[in-house]
Amino acid sequence: MSTTEAHGRLETRIEADPALPTIVITREFNASRDRVFTAYTDPDLLVRWLGPRRLTMRIDEYDARSGGAYRYVHLEDDGTEYGFRGVFHEVRPQERIVQTFAYDGFPDSVSLEKAVFEDLGGRTRVTTTSVMESVEARDAIIKSGMQDGVRQGYERLDELLAGREDGKGDHSTDSAEELRTDGRGLNP
Repeated sequence: MSTTEAHGRLETRIEADPALPTIVITREFNASRDRVFTAYTDPDLLVRWLGPRRLTMRIDEYDARSGGAYRYVHLEDDGTEYGFRGVFHEVRPQERIVQTFAYDGFPDSVSLEKAVFEDLGGRTRVTTTSVMESVEARDAIIKSGMQDGVRQGYERLDELLAGREDGKGDHSTDSAEELRTDGRGLNP
C-alpha cells in the first residue's frame, strides 16, 4: 500500500473491511518520523491540526505517555461541542501509539486505535488501525462523515509540518522556525 499525490496533495487512504469492525487509515507525510510523531504527541501542536477546518479545538487534558489520558473538544462557531476522550495504553517514541477512543455522544462505545509510524527516509507513513465494537458501530462512524475530518486534519498537519498553516500555500517564517527549534525532536 502506498500513498500517492494527486494535484500536489498527498492522498489519505481509508479502508473498511466489510467483514471486520475496523477502519484502517494510511497517510504519508513529507517530514521525518520524529517531526510527525511529535506533532501527534505535543498538545500545543496537536491543537493546530487535528480535526476539520471548520471547528476549533480545546484540549482539557493530553498526557501522551504510556498510562496517560486525554480529553479534547471540537467546537462549532455556534458553541456546539463534540468531546472525545481516552487513555494511552502505549506510547513508544517515534514508533507507535496505542490508545482507546470514545465520543461523549456515545459514551458506551469505545474503540481501540493503533498508530504506527514508519520511517521512509525523510518521509513518514502513518497507519492507524481502529477496532470498534461491531461492524454497525464502525458503519455509523463512517456515515458521520469522519473521512472529511480526517482528510482535512491531515492537510492541516501537512501545512504545519511545512510551516504554512493558513492553507493557502504561503510559508510562515514564524511557524517554520517554531518547528525547527523545538527541542523535542521536531528537527529532521
